[in-house]
Amino acid sequence: MKKVLITGATGMVGKKLYSALKERGHTAHCLVRKKQNIFEHEFVWNYENDYLEEGALEGIHSIIHLAGATIAKRWTTAYKKEIISSRVDSALFLEKKVKEKNIKLQSFISASGINYYGDWNDEKAATENDEPQKKDFLTEVCRLWEESANRFEAISERIVKLRISPVISAHGGFLEPLKKLTNLHLASSVGSGKQYFPWIHVDDLVGMLLFALENENMNGAFNACADEVPTNAQLMKTLAKSMDKNYIPMAVPAVVLKLTMGEMSEMILNGVNASNQKIKSKGFIFKYNELHHALKNVVN
Repeated sequence: MKKVLITGATGMVGKKLYSALKERGHTAHCLVRKKQNIFEHEFVWNYENDYLEEGALEGIHSIIHLAGATIAKRWTTAYKKEIISSRVDSALFLEKKVKEKNIKLQSFISASGINYYGDWNDEKAATENDEPQKKDFLTEVCRLWEESANRFEAISERIVKLRISPVISAHGGFLEPLKKLTNLHLASSVGSGKQYFPWIHVDDLVGMLLFALENENMNGAFNACADEVPTNAQLMKTLAKSMDKNYIPMAVPAVVLKLTMGEMSEMILNGVNASNQKIKSKGFIFKYNELHHALKNVVN
């Protein structure tokens, strides 16, 4: 059994991961900004002020780094710096503290994003060997994120970087605003509607994190997405059908999103078609590979 340090434990994925680790007999040390009293082993950290509560790293085998400021907030210049810092500087802080304790980790597992590939709106799905194309801000975030994870090579036997797609969950995530619109019979595509939209069910993402922790043959970058990669229009049609609501066959113009969301509209208007064959070749089995099954599981 492993003793695991988790960052981002209070998030949607982190909470589910914590429960899953306990169920499998692992021990989780959860880093929190202030005491939450929701985890058995909580430790306060503040990477900006170089503070880590004593005992946080004691006996740790692995680190699962999920911390990061939400990208679903208007990207001002200051907030873009926070998006990067919350992912990169926090990882560099952990690297420093692990080195200070002379700890040799079995694994360092880091979140990354499927946006690593940029605007990859191509019928040929991007694989982990492909370089980004049509780079944007989120591409740069993912590049820096993964570079910070790679710094653990000297102190960890394995480094796993999961390039995570938008997560389908019953609570939180990208579906929340879309469900509200769909409930009002306002489901429609945006922009061209032809941009690819990779996704992953939260149960599969948690399962993938456990798989990365427990399998020594996992190393390097892996796309975290389901088999079916719909277009934006297909996503909204399927969501409307899952909720027994109407779909409006008229797209919201890209200019409207750009005016209301600014640069942040890139994450909706750009598409990524990505392959999950690498992680499947390692033996990982998805519970939800078809969009309508995943949506039916969470919309009700």
